Amino acid sequence: MDDEPENAKPLEQMTGSAALPAVRQNRLVDLLREHRQMTVNEMVEKLSVSRDTIRRDLDQLESRGLLLRTHGGAIYNDALVRVDTTLGSRMDAFTAAKQRMGKAASALIRDGETLIINGGSSTCFFAAALGDRQNLTIITNNLRLPPVTPESCLRSIHILGGAYWPVSQVTIGPVGFPDVPGISADTAVIGATGLSASGVSMGRLEEASETAAMIRIASRTIALLDHSKFNLTAFARVAAFSQITFLITDAWPPDNIVAAIKKAGTQLIVC
Repeated sequence: MDDEPENAKPLEQMTGSAALPAVRQNRLVDLLREHRQMTVNEMVEKLSVSRDTIRRDLDQLESRGLLLRTHGGAIYNDALVRVDTTLGSRMDAFTAAKQRMGKAASALIRDGETLIINGGSSTCFFAAALGDRQNLTIITNNLRLPPVTPESCLRSIHILGGAYWPVSQVTIGPVGFPDVPGISADTAVIGATGLSASGVSMGRLEEASETAAMIRIASRTIALLDHSKFNLTAFARVAAFSQITFLITDAWPPDNIVAAIKKAGTQLIVC
């Protein structure tokens, strides 16, 4: 048998243009799993291939559901929460934890406040815990919220208009009303898809944009995210920690997130 050339490499170590596409793509998935998200330039450097090769690999891997393409890069799919999960199924997940979070958030609300609240299950549990408050004005796009909010706490409740999304049971549109476009709120109470060291993110661009607008018009923001959201980066960032007054969760976050929270001056409440 002929001797193996000195410069030969095991197949699994070949990641450049000489590697089989499957080997190179497996290495690309491993890199994304490690880094959670990468730019095309970073992938080109790591794998020593052309940008066109990377783009073809990303297209194939996305079609297999292993990653999500973003502008200029990709996100590993395990770092994403499915955006088409129904609100009903989310209401049934981590129920006790969300009840504790909702109660902790409600304790931060003062009588007579104007609240603006986005969609999601955690914000529904928050609204349900407002029974001890009085004279609240609530603005929301969450159509699940009015039936669960105690009538005794309400002065009025206003539903934001827009297109209806049945999966999330929310409306998506401008944060305002035709006759009074410039509105403000004392407190924004938001749920989201992911929580990472860079802040809070959501899986749908339109929903993220509307939530970001809610934060902008509020004097302070309370974010509710349970432990299943830790170290998840969804498609669109909603807010940096510097924009969040209180972050309420049900478990101690990883050290990298805690460090970012402390640096921003956000108050962390673990319940």
